[in-house]
Amino acid sequence: MGAAAANGLCDSCRHQQLVGNTRGSVFSLCRRSREDPEYSRYPRVPVLSCPGFEVGEGAVADRSASRPPSASDREPPR
Repeated sequence: MGAAAANGLCDSCRHQQLVGNTRGSVFSLCRRSREDPEYSRYPRVPVLSCPGFEVGEGAVADRSASRPPSASDREPPR
């Protein structure tokens, strides 16, 4: 599994911000946490459901907060 798929719904959410540190690690920051304390600043990943999920630009539009991506959402191997 690649780093891009490791964050679950966050990877296709408009509220995600990837934050890197000087040691090369990358963390998924939830920008909703800035206005709403109900959201964790750095949620445990992979996030499989989230009431605040909103599809981000360039994301797969048919994904919803109620279901995680399934095998049928992925491209077949070549």
